[in-house]
Amino acid sequence: MTFDDVLAAGKAGAELVLTPDWAQGRATFGGIIAALVFDKMEKVVAPGRAMRSMQVSFVGPVTPGVPVEIEADILREGKAVSQVQGRIVQQGDVKLVCLASFGGDRESVVAVSPLPAPAATPVSECPGLPYIKGMTPEFTQHIDMRWAFGAFPFSGRGGRDMGGWMQFRETPAEITDAHIVALVDAWPPAVLPHLKGPVPASSLSWALDIMHPRPAIKPGDWLLYRASIDQAGSGYGHTQAGIWTEKGELVALSRQTVTVFG
Repeated sequence: MTFDDVLAAGKAGAELVLTPDWAQGRATFGGIIAALVFDKMEKVVAPGRAMRSMQVSFVGPVTPGVPVEIEADILREGKAVSQVQGRIVQQGDVKLVCLASFGGDRESVVAVSPLPAPAATPVSECPGLPYIKGMTPEFTQHIDMRWAFGAFPFSGRGGRDMGGWMQFRETPAEITDAHIVALVDAWPPAVLPHLKGPVPASSLSWALDIMHPRPAIKPGDWLLYRASIDQAGSGYGHTQAGIWTEKGELVALSRQTVTVFG
C-alpha cells in the first residue's frame, strides 16, 4: 500500500489493517499512525482552520496485520480555534493519543521572519539510506532519505546533529499536512549515531507545529530535515528539528523525546 492508499483506507471509516510493508521492527511506523489520526482530526474541525500544533503520545506499539480503529473528537470549538483529541485503538487497547489545535488566521501586528534553512549538500550529492529487506525498517521502502547532516545510525561516531533530504518514493497525488506528518517522523532518533551497534529505540512523545500559510510543496519536491540533540542520558534523548522546502522556506518544527535501550 502506498501512503495515499493508506490514507484512502483510513478515510473509508471502517477498521483499518496496516500491512507489514509499513512496519518498523515489531510495530507499525509511528509516522503513518500519527498521520492517520491527524487526517481524521482534520476532517472534524470547522473549515478554514489549519493545524497549528499537535502533541502525540506513543502509548504502545501498533501490530501490523491487526485491525485498528481511528477516533477523533472535538474537545472545544471556539471562534477561531478548535481543540481536538484523536486516538488509535487496537484490540481494545489505546495505542496512540493525540491532542491538536486547529486555528484560522487572525489579524496581528506581530510579524517575525521564519528561521532560515541551514546550508545543505545538494540532494544529488547526498548518500541515501537504501531499503534492504531484513536490515532496514520495512517502511523505508516507501520513504527516501538522503543524509546531509551527521553520521548514520549505529556508526558510533556521535555528534549532535542529524538529518537530510526526504520524500516519498511513490510520488503522491498532492502533499497535504498528513504527508508532512509522516515524513517528519521517518527519520531515526538523532541519538542513534552515538551507538556502535543496533539497539531498540522508539519515540515516547512528539510535538509538531506546521507553519501556515504553508509554503507551496509540489509532489516530488524534496524537504530538508535537521534534528539537534538538546540533551541525552539515562536512556532518554531530547531533540528538536526544523523542516524546510528546497527554496529554504520553513515548513514545520518538531520536538521529540525518545527512549534508548542501550
